Amino acid sequence: MKNNSNIVLIGFMGAGKSTVGAALAKRLNRECVETDALIEQSEGMSISEIFEKKGEGYFRECETKLAKDIADSGRVVSCGGGMPMRSENVEYLKRGGVIVLLDADPGTILERVKNDDNRPLLRGKKNAEDIKELMDARMPKYIAAADITVKTDGKSAEEICFEILDNLRLQK
Repeated sequence: MKNNSNIVLIGFMGAGKSTVGAALAKRLNRECVETDALIEQSEGMSISEIFEKKGEGYFRECETKLAKDIADSGRVVSCGGGMPMRSENVEYLKRGGVIVLLDADPGTILERVKNDDNRPLLRGKKNAEDIKELMDARMPKYIAAADITVKTDGKSAEEICFEILDNLRLQK
């Protein structure tokens, strides 16, 4: 992996992308960026507000533009859960680095997101069954996009970082 290659973290909301991204960036002395935060910054409103005022389609277009813009920046990139749903996003992300899928069981996800009200796709659906249904719908795209998959259930951010780095060394 080249130094200017990104390490791109994908996965369902609550899988650990933000936490692991920050830990991995610190370990590698790289900048960590979160695609949702960059979109919020550029749009001047929260993801929930973007969904409400401009619609999900508009938000997905913002993701695609961002995926194209961040290629080969040498960062750790934590993607919003829907970013890999578009094949063109995956193409841009793959051009710029290696894609790591962080995966967790629905019960783990529920535990991690149950007090977070900033997740528009989970409004009225904060239960393991609905989370599993949403995850099942996305998982084929996640798996197809991933170069590496790491389960995050019951692991610390440091353990997950070591597992990612071990996998990256094996890929060389």
